[in-house]
Amino acid sequence: MKAAIHKSSIPESQIFMIKYLEDQYFDPIWHSHSEYQLFVPLEGTGTRFIGDSIKSFAPNELILTGTNLPHLWRSDESYFEKNSPLKIRGIVIYLQESLLGEHLMGKEELVQLKKLFKRSSRGLEFHGDIKQKVITMMKELLQLKGLDAFIHLLKILNLLSSTKEYHYISHNEYIDPFKEDETDRMSSVYEYILKNYRKKIHLNDLADLLCMTPTSFSRYFTMANNKGFARFISELRVKHACKLLTETDLSIATISERSGFKTLSNFNKQFKDEMKKKPSDYKKEFLAV
Repeated sequence: MKAAIHKSSIPESQIFMIKYLEDQYFDPIWHSHSEYQLFVPLEGTGTRFIGDSIKSFAPNELILTGTNLPHLWRSDESYFEKNSPLKIRGIVIYLQESLLGEHLMGKEELVQLKKLFKRSSRGLEFHGDIKQKVITMMKELLQLKGLDAFIHLLKILNLLSSTKEYHYISHNEYIDPFKEDETDRMSSVYEYILKNYRKKIHLNDLADLLCMTPTSFSRYFTMANNKGFARFISELRVKHACKLLTETDLSIATISERSGFKTLSNFNKQFKDEMKKKPSDYKKEFLAV
């Protein structure tokens, strides 16, 4: 897999770093870093890309990403409009696996924590009671300093390492060395796709964007995303349709058109292939919860 740019670092004077985010939109740059990242968006919506996974996101999702796992939290287009009143908020924690030192991390008391870090290589999304507890604790951590903050962080990690209320996000791990020159290329590709996926996208246009032949671009894109270009676009359109199905009262035919599908029959087929159920059943199941 191709790696994204290394984007953050923890100061040598600190064991971990926590940030409160408040801005017009989430950083739209495809990136990865050598730190583990625990993240919760508190306000804002959009599409998230984690490894080879694509999914719409909403407030109060709790995500742990491992080292080198590329990710992108792309706010909806409305957040980028001039004079938009919308804003995003979130909390992010960066930490290293060696936060307790390599000597201690090898001890049996920390076996569960090491397993948590290992699982995070594919990205973890937490749910249920544990999610709410940890989000509350992350808010509390913002107010703490020194040893109190570190102890509080360990309590958070203890909860995450002992719970089964999670699922994996990416199908694959990303372990290749960083290649900083990839960030601008892949970010420009994502930028173009996210602005145009609801209409027909020509492979030639994206290939020209990176000064590649269509064949070379197709190969490059597949290596970077662990899926072919056509499948990526189809999955993105289906995930947008999922959002419209659960957040609006639009007809399925209208949702199909607004998600970029030329025909209703093709939409139904692509949706069932991706979600393993018909659009109407997906909506019914969501409303029944």
